[in-house]
Amino acid sequence: MAAVSFEGVSKRYGEVVALDALDLEVREGEFVSLLGPSGSGKSTTLNLLAGLMDADAGVIRIGGRDVTALPPERRDIAMVFQNYALYPHLTVFENMAFPLEARKPKPAASAIRAKVEQVAGVLGIGMLLARYPKEISGGQQQRVALGRAMVRDPTVFLLDEPLSNLDARLRIRMRRDLKALHHAIGSTIVYVTHDQAEAMTLSSRIAVFDHGRLQQYATPAEIYDRPANVFVANFVGDRETNFLDGSLSAEGEELAFASALGRVPLGRPRGALDARGPLRLGVRPEAVGVLPDPDAPLRVTLAELSGADLFLTIRAADGLEVVARADPRATRVAEGDGVRLAFDPSRLHLFDAGTGVAIAHGT
Repeated sequence: MAAVSFEGVSKRYGEVVALDALDLEVREGEFVSLLGPSGSGKSTTLNLLAGLMDADAGVIRIGGRDVTALPPERRDIAMVFQNYALYPHLTVFENMAFPLEARKPKPAASAIRAKVEQVAGVLGIGMLLARYPKEISGGQQQRVALGRAMVRDPTVFLLDEPLSNLDARLRIRMRRDLKALHHAIGSTIVYVTHDQAEAMTLSSRIAVFDHGRLQQYATPAEIYDRPANVFVANFVGDRETNFLDGSLSAEGEELAFASALGRVPLGRPRGALDARGPLRLGVRPEAVGVLPDPDAPLRVTLAELSGADLFLTIRAADGLEVVARADPRATRVAEGDGVRLAFDPSRLHLFDAGTGVAIAHGT
């Protein structure tokens, strides 16, 4: 395994900036996810690291070695693609053995068999070695693709949305297996995904991209609890973050946020924040408390039961909507009911309304 670093790496396609002066370091043995929507720069970053495209500027290092100008086969990396890219006419054993068979000098047949069987055992696919790809499930094919990469003992694994072709339940199971595999082999893994749940559950750290620029690089907990800007706050999470525009206000010794929904206490003393001008308050659905009140101007317009959670869409008279996450067993409100809202100050996020940059988190 080896560390990976990008130093001022850029890539353009004519007038389009696919990646803008990226500085990023992946420590040895880390599992780092590159997260973002389509066109954000995450796949460009992976392809530059793999050597599948050339950087216009900057330096890429693997294990301290400058690999910017090296072809893929000299970078000592292994890549697992979205569609697995298994050879349909070869058995599972032959697919996994292929990288070793292609080596020069070629290892002894006994060494190849021993390595394939050892990796297959780690992945729990030892009983599938005689089958063909069409004879095994999607999840098993994904393990074969991983095994084909693992037999090479690369310094870095590159995974390009390897779970996106699986159904929802199998994706959850494979996330667990991937995490266990990383703990077992301890390799450096760079993982591309647009699924924030995958990134949150698998990663040591997450690099969030948008429009070719790195927005934030931190642990999953920090990304979620202390988003660097409005984009990160809204992109990371099961549901979109609620945003209220307004400004700071103070009554007595308590600081609050004045918005179209009224005064929101911030749980901070007067003078604790020196922020002027228009601000934006970010509130995740789980930070919104809902209290029944037939006389309140707010109305529940939609109730969505999602297993253990109840998501309530609440609308004000001016059309402003807020989504709350509640416990269906403890919440006694229905569509059409009047409600009051209570925001948890410890989970509030303040952003500059102009730049979108975070100013404060919690209390």
